[in-house]
Amino acid sequence: MSKKSDNFYFKNFVACAEYGEEASQMLHKNLSEFDVTSLSERLDQIHGIEHAADQKKHEMLAALVKEFITPIEREDIILISEAIDDVTDKIEDVMIRLYINNRPDALEFTKLITRCCKTLNKLVDEFKNFKKSKKLYGLMVEIHTLEGEGDRLFIEAMRRLHTEVSDPLEVIA
Repeated sequence: MSKKSDNFYFKNFVACAEYGEEASQMLHKNLSEFDVTSLSERLDQIHGIEHAADQKKHEMLAALVKEFITPIEREDIILISEAIDDVTDKIEDVMIRLYINNRPDALEFTKLITRCCKTLNKLVDEFKNFKKSKKLYGLMVEIHTLEGEGDRLFIEAMRRLHTEVSDPLEVIA
């Protein structure tokens, strides 16, 4: 196995996860400094981050096509890459919804999303040591815990929406 190519895949995972964290921080900033007049410009910025993440993913897929021996299964590399890319894509989707609905209601979620992305960065950085890592399991548990926190936030937000908001159009949006 070539260590140079092994390192390439793991570095690519880290770079893609960093784009997700950058997008999460931008989303948080957009909500904490909500300004309807700059939403279009900020949407373009987050789209640029998402596009750069896609380029990094395509770079890895192009290398994967030519690679004879990979550090982990080829299919697993593709699935990991797609899952990491989905993080940035979904963050961009939230920004699009914010732009469409013109509502800054999700500030607590953006804090949690940023924490998740930071943990994901640590996890993919540690992934290169997956055979002997003592941190990997703890990071996976941390992500699972953060997911549970997100579920709790979502349930609370839905409850508030359906008990405190009287305008049906606002509920639908």
